[in-house]
Amino acid sequence: MGTTCLRAAGAVLLTVLAWSLHGTTPAHAATTDFRGVNWADERDNFVDGVLVLGGLSTSDSYATTQAKADRILSGFQSNLGANTVRLPVNYATVSGSYWNSYTGAIDTAVSKGMKVILSYWESAGSRNGTVDDLNQFWAMWQTIVAKYGGTSLVHFEPMNEPYAYSDADWKNLAAQWLSNYPSVPRGRVVISGAGYNQRLITIGSDSRFDGTLISRHIYQFFDTARTTEDSWREALRTSVGGYAGRVLITEWGAPMTDGRDYNAPGDGDSFVAFVRGVAAEARALQLGTVYWPGVRPNDWYRLQTINGTGTALSLTTTSASGRDQLRQSWGLDAATPYHRVTARHSGKVMDVVSASTANNAEIKQYAWNGGGNQKWLFQDAGGGYYRLISQNSGKCLDVAGASTADGANVIQYTCGTGTNQQWQWAATGSYFQLRARHSGKCLDVAGASTADGADIHQYTCGTGTNQQWSRATTP
Repeated sequence: MGTTCLRAAGAVLLTVLAWSLHGTTPAHAATTDFRGVNWADERDNFVDGVLVLGGLSTSDSYATTQAKADRILSGFQSNLGANTVRLPVNYATVSGSYWNSYTGAIDTAVSKGMKVILSYWESAGSRNGTVDDLNQFWAMWQTIVAKYGGTSLVHFEPMNEPYAYSDADWKNLAAQWLSNYPSVPRGRVVISGAGYNQRLITIGSDSRFDGTLISRHIYQFFDTARTTEDSWREALRTSVGGYAGRVLITEWGAPMTDGRDYNAPGDGDSFVAFVRGVAAEARALQLGTVYWPGVRPNDWYRLQTINGTGTALSLTTTSASGRDQLRQSWGLDAATPYHRVTARHSGKVMDVVSASTANNAEIKQYAWNGGGNQKWLFQDAGGGYYRLISQNSGKCLDVAGASTADGANVIQYTCGTGTNQQWQWAATGSYFQLRARHSGKCLDVAGASTADGADIHQYTCGTGTNQQWSRATTP
């Protein structure tokens, strides 16, 4: 929905129902692994004809779309720490020749380890809160599910804001979607709350939707009588009920181009109160959130602006305080300083390869470039140990499989309580060693290499400068 038209926005509340166990990393029953933004059409996603995401063109080939998408998605990852993107679909886009090009954006997101939420939007000409044409609707979803049903990072939201249906009628239609596509795992289906994705309990309490995620939309203009942070926290908490483990906010947003300070308590400004209240309660309930919009040209709610032409695109942040509150909603501490961690022997820094946000992504050394994948938060884990959390992914520095062997691989993985994710910052002269709590071994650049891309693993602690590190705060 378009914020310029006071679109009924939404907060989708998703649940991660199944987590892979990795070493000593525990399962986590929350949707916080969804840290997302919407990538939208400049005209809003209610369009007649094909959808054209900001920065793309109907004349783009598949390869050109991939090249542009790579730059935009990399911006979401580096500037915000996002790992999820929500994209619109409609019949005109999926049934026509442009679909091949459009899939370049989806495929690129998947290749970068990002989750993708595909959501059906009505056309502008027949926008009334119901599906435009049921035959076309089912044909569209058949095409999408046939292509992406087996892609674990792709999630399906049958309809955005089904506001004209009664609760019973909407649930019957959503249940029919599940019946039509039984091969799609329930945990990858996002069922919109009734109305403007607001009434969640009616979905959560219906056994036909057991195992699915539930989508919530929330905007300041949904309830202008609320003017305090506490009132917005109460509104979100009440709507979620007992289903926090399944709820994902897929739309929420506020003005980001007019200089408001969202980091200062603001019960005198209804938008500031809204953003701070929703961010705080989403974090408390451990809800994933997907901001509207990450990119939508000329939308005053946008958090990123596209720069450049052709495939030479980049993103800049419109509001640093808005970004901080989004990261607050994700459970990431924007106010806490991040560090570059530099190897003494090479002068190169600890880096998550290719700015990946995926579990098991490799840790290597590379020359400093200022990317979020080279910035690390030292989070107190107790007992003199720290978790090292990547700014880009929100994931932790981890010894794979909790191995105690020399040469064991060091990766990033979803943060947990495992001691294979806890590191001692131990002084050795004017430098420091990073010692894994579970093994007592040191973070080590393999073979004392000075090359870009050299592997970082654990090894028995010694006196080598390839095991000695310094840290410095970064912007």
